[in-house]
Amino acid sequence: MMGIDENELAWRLKHEGIRAGEIVAYRAWRVIAPRWFRDGDDRLHSVYMRDYVWHPGEPASGDVRTHGIYSFRDAVRSREEYRYYAHDGPLLFGMIKIWGEVVEHEWGYRSQFGRIVSLDYGDRALEKFRKIYWVNQVARAGQ
Repeated sequence: MMGIDENELAWRLKHEGIRAGEIVAYRAWRVIAPRWFRDGDDRLHSVYMRDYVWHPGEPASGDVRTHGIYSFRDAVRSREEYRYYAHDGPLLFGMIKIWGEVVEHEWGYRSQFGRIVSLDYGDRALEKFRKIYWVNQVARAGQ
């Protein structure tokens, strides 16, 4: 018996007209660290789709019938907990809110849109990227 891959199944699904609010999910991002022949770019990158960049202040987006924005149902806090091969470079882990068309999978989701809500775990670059993406910032009195 021949199986149907997830992309083919997504194309076959009929939209039922159900609308929901944002869903809280978790994911990892790759940091491009400066090296001898490569500059860092102060942006978070998809771990799997090497050229996809998450820009500060903008929602990430993708077509759920092909790739979309992948995320996990449960928090991911380390490279060991991350279920997929992670390319070179440091990883940061955090929470996103997803919306639009959403396909549920065994361990999480594939969504049309996603926005970074917090950066919770990672290496020494964590604080730098919290400031760049304006997450996990505590407002000071008088500001």
